[in-house]
Amino acid sequence: MKHLLYLFLCFTCFSNIAQNNALFEQGKERYKEEKYQDAINSWSKIIQAGEESAPLYFNLGNANYKLNKIGPSIYYYEKALQLAPLDKEIKTNLAFAENARIDAIEPLPKTIFAKWYATAASIFTYHGWAVLTVVFSMVFVLLFLVYYFSSSERKKRLLFVGSLFSALFLIGSLVMAFQLSSDAMNDKPAIIFAESVQIKSGPTLGSDDAFTLHEGTKVQIIGSEDNWTRIQLADGKDGWVPTTELKQL
Repeated sequence: MKHLLYLFLCFTCFSNIAQNNALFEQGKERYKEEKYQDAINSWSKIIQAGEESAPLYFNLGNANYKLNKIGPSIYYYEKALQLAPLDKEIKTNLAFAENARIDAIEPLPKTIFAKWYATAASIFTYHGWAVLTVVFSMVFVLLFLVYYFSSSERKKRLLFVGSLFSALFLIGSLVMAFQLSSDAMNDKPAIIFAESVQIKSGPTLGSDDAFTLHEGTKVQIIGSEDNWTRIQLADGKDGWVPTTELKQL
């Protein structure tokens, strides 16, 4: 029975892969024929099947951009960039789509410490800083052990200084790993899909209008209540929007 189950699972897996490949190629053909909505329909079926990839999202972004759907095009370019953050073509097309947005949000100026943190955060992901923490901890232990058993005073001084610096780097990388991990957990970007939406001061239709946003604007989700989502912009403004008017990345 186990062998039959494994064979069935393998057959189902290969069948799904073949079907998704066929849908992907079908979408490419429809795109070449300038049948952009048909291409979107084909590629969307792959996502509905639980599959995702940077090329899939990139093509969906292109097709939506051709239909002048700025919100969905930016959304899919952003999704593609999450899977392939170094892809220059995705970044270029995303920049074109962002230029078509109505809203121009000026981010708040950063302090010198925020700039230093951003520079350090761009070096590694939190996984990279975690690995670096382990490396520095091993170096610290090794240097300290050699220092402890060394008989030469000169070597002891050098080893002590080396172990001290290793400990400092260990603490620094540990702090960066925890901070970046926390940032990743709290990072909930979303794209406004509505052509135009009034952002409310509270999670009710009767609340005062705070400001207006248009499709394609990127926001941060900072809370939710019933069918309302609280968002914040890069310039510090925040308010409530119906959850149906945006899509989380």
